[in-house]
Amino acid sequence: MTLQNKDLIRVAFDELSNGNSRALLDLMADDVTWRVMGTTPWSRTYVGKTSVIYDLLRPLGAQLVDRYRASAERVLSDGEFVIVQAIGNATTKLGVPYNNEYCFVYRFEDGLIREVTEYLDTALLLNALGTSVHNPNG
Repeated sequence: MTLQNKDLIRVAFDELSNGNSRALLDLMADDVTWRVMGTTPWSRTYVGKTSVIYDLLRPLGAQLVDRYRASAERVLSDGEFVIVQAIGNATTKLGVPYNNEYCFVYRFEDGLIREVTEYLDTALLLNALGTSVHNPNG
């Protein structure tokens, strides 16, 4: 099971490095939780795939010139967990580089991602993207 989950994440990041997020989205359970660490307006727990897409990924994508790309530098696994050290590359519509470094902790269950914990440079996040995340819950 561990090797299978690790391979699934590797394939998803191979696609993400080309700007295609579909493989990663397809791995997410409908009730996935995605926690962005920190104290920024972007930092919170997004509950459900719909929230991840509409409250996190689309607002992020709306600020970028082109599709977001991220490549996995290191992929480790232990039981139901897969940890990815990654580097993202993008440019905002204001011309600001958004090249963040991440550590993602994915928890799998039955071949699907149930939980994501995202660690990142939050100062870089705010400098590049500001505070304009859409939050329909106020």
